Amino acid sequence: MRFVTKSESVKKSFFDDLKREGIKFELHERLGYEAFVGYLLEGTLEEISAQIDVIEGADREALREGFVSFRESLNHILEHIKVGERFEVLLQEGPWVAELLDQLTRNGAIDYEDGVIRLREGVDVTKLRFEFKFPFNLVHTPESAERIAKQFAFADLTMEYEFEILELDIAKINTLGKIASRYFPEDYLLKVYFALIGRSILAGEILKSLGGEKVPEEDLVRGFVRASPISIPTEKGTLVINYSPKAIEEVLRFLKRAGYIEIKAGKVKKLRDLH
Repeated sequence: MRFVTKSESVKKSFFDDLKREGIKFELHERLGYEAFVGYLLEGTLEEISAQIDVIEGADREALREGFVSFRESLNHILEHIKVGERFEVLLQEGPWVAELLDQLTRNGAIDYEDGVIRLREGVDVTKLRFEFKFPFNLVHTPESAERIAKQFAFADLTMEYEFEILELDIAKINTLGKIASRYFPEDYLLKVYFALIGRSILAGEILKSLGGEKVPEEDLVRGFVRASPISIPTEKGTLVINYSPKAIEEVLRFLKRAGYIEIKAGKVKKLRDLH
């Protein structure tokens, strides 16, 4: 169960928060990428809008909707930086922020000092030149569309930071959920959160089943597979935990690595409880 980010600032802040709360985790860094293949329209906001009105061979309606979203996102960022905003706070809005800030930077429209970004005084946004990018699947006749739009492909090799969460304590998992909500989208956070809760409950049930006996690993796995899924009623609904034999084996390896169990000669012995 892991959280992944490509943002250096998110990595640093999330790392510090997890350390401060004593949440168990490992950080893995690897080379990742961002990629986009499509087209772009260039010009002032007014010029780009006019190009969309006359472009042939593309889905104009989808382009108009995309451009409205682009302008709304730009205006949202401008409201922040007119008064000054910290870079890491802006990035929490989403990955699209970096793209817009890059375009504003290339226009010479912003100042950056002590981690705070501000719109330069006197800048007329209507005079700035932007790039509106859209995916290739919105174009059905390239020969016609390319009379106005330019082909555009983007590959950004960037570091990817993976936080592997090693926590089994449900109270700390709840704390983790509150911390992660500041950095990750809600749908992503909820999936990781309930996966962590599910692993913690399953690990607890495994330890309970062991008692003080040495149990053959095969019998343990077989018994839990027969009991799958585990259904747990809560105040707000039901939590269902489903798992495969491989998942049980992985949880056993996790418990062994964390010092909760010992596995020798194909038998499992409990060394300590979760609490």
